[in-house]
Amino acid sequence: MTRFIHDQFAKDYLEELLSPLGEIQSPRRVAGEVRQIDVYFVPNPTATGDRSTLGLLGKLATTTALFEPFRNPVTVTEICDCLLKLLEVRGELQRETNRNSRNLSDTELPKLWIITPTASVKLLSGFGATLKADWSNGVYLMQEYLRTGIIVIHQLPKTPETLWLRILGRGNVQKQAIDELEDLPVDSQIRTNALELFYQLQESLGLNQSLAVEDRELVMRLRPLFQERLAEVERLAEQRGEQRGEQRGEQRGEQRGKQEGKQLVVENLLRVRFGSLDEELSAIIEPLLALPPEEFTLLLVQLSREELLARFRESNP
Repeated sequence: MTRFIHDQFAKDYLEELLSPLGEIQSPRRVAGEVRQIDVYFVPNPTATGDRSTLGLLGKLATTTALFEPFRNPVTVTEICDCLLKLLEVRGELQRETNRNSRNLSDTELPKLWIITPTASVKLLSGFGATLKADWSNGVYLMQEYLRTGIIVIHQLPKTPETLWLRILGRGNVQKQAIDELEDLPVDSQIRTNALELFYQLQESLGLNQSLAVEDRELVMRLRPLFQERLAEVERLAEQRGEQRGEQRGEQRGEQRGKQEGKQLVVENLLRVRFGSLDEELSAIIEPLLALPPEEFTLLLVQLSREELLARFRESNP
């Protein structure tokens, strides 16, 4: 279960970072036996996103590419399966160009990037994957016509250029990358988007009661970030509420504004916590507002959606 959560996080994370640069298909089905590519990326030549801000990941995204991130060290069988996906996609593209009576150029051929926390010397040598002078340490390329690279995250240099890939690592490598992410300018949209995905990961892992030690440590590392996010949402919402009241010119504008701000806090916390504000969640806003802020904040952090709804059904039979 936790592996699925991490895999989903890795796919969402890559989609979020790469979407300003081109078209994303995730998952993308390929012909033959049913297989799915984790992230299929097609660069957009007119994209407004700044590729350089993604460092090494931006360099990987200069061509059509298949991104296959692995939470655990990739195996020989998994690499072979990824190569099959690449060849099948290549076959699809070749058949399409044949139907249009034209040749498939080298620039149209996709590349495969396998992202793994670690990889043994034996595995890398078995696939003929080697380091190249014009690539970062930790990036192993197979022979030219295979158009495949293996990114060994824990071998990447700890520089800003590799940050966005090191975040997909494990243990101390990931923890350090999260620290570096947190230190980026607060007005960085990429930082904000990445942290939002980590909030979701923290929540998904936090609902699982049988986590491995490493995942428990990750939840503990992410929890302060989540709490900071909630506090920021609360501050901004109260500020907006006060401004609304003042703009209305009411004698008790500040008091009314604080009440509206409190409602905005609850609404935003529900959205951050559960991803959206549907009819069921909207129905518990009023009883939540009757509680002190520290109490409803604690409930929203600790309880699952089902537990939260059940609590207020019980109090309002």
